[in-house]
Amino acid sequence: MLLTMYIDTITSPEAAWQQEALCAQTGADFFFPEPGSSVREAKRICGMCPIRAACLDHALSNDERFGVWGGLSEKERLELRRASR
Repeated sequence: MLLTMYIDTITSPEAAWQQEALCAQTGADFFFPEPGSSVREAKRICGMCPIRAACLDHALSNDERFGVWGGLSEKERLELRRASR
């Protein structure tokens, strides 16, 4: 049982950046708002985050469809994907 608890707390190297993310310290409400709600506060927090680029790279690489990632909304990431084709 102790081994199981230890394994559950190990962070994969691919996700280690998430531990430094400011969003991890503020909660998901800002970053996954209700449809039509403002994402201004999430973008403000992202603007101060030291790992914003890694977050955006993750979102684009994993086709994250919801929420604010790397300072960009769903719509902005979609536009970025379309522009890069």
